[in-house]
Amino acid sequence: MTSEPNNPDTSVEVQIIPQSTNEISPQTNELVETEMAGESDDLKHETKALIDALKKRAQVEAQSAGTLTREAYLNAVRRARETIEGNQLIERDRIEYSFSLIQKEAEKNWQSVVKEVADLGDRLADAAKAAWDILTTPRSH
Repeated sequence: MTSEPNNPDTSVEVQIIPQSTNEISPQTNELVETEMAGESDDLKHETKALIDALKKRAQVEAQSAGTLTREAYLNAVRRARETIEGNQLIERDRIEYSFSLIQKEAEKNWQSVVKEVADLGDRLADAAKAAWDILTTPRSH
């Protein structure tokens, strides 16, 4: 099997070992004895061995599938972490530049607000002076 660099081999080797009569599970033994009553002992023995071998094979396959899935997940997480660590998402210079732009814009806006308030103050002062002049100017009869 060929493997890619930096990717460990995740292949699984499964061996099926024939079971002796002593290693047949009680559930299998009971099932075969119940369902195959009247059959020869040799036929029952081979059926029990077959059922237990199938059960064990299924368990091994399920475990190896779980192991491969877990290993694939761990590899994906490792690659994502390495990618993130390798790439700077936000560069310090860009942050400082953005902050500088925001600060300049805020100063410009502040100057604009101050100028508008000063203009408004001058206009109010002019309006108050004009109103005072109108109120205090004697009327001719």
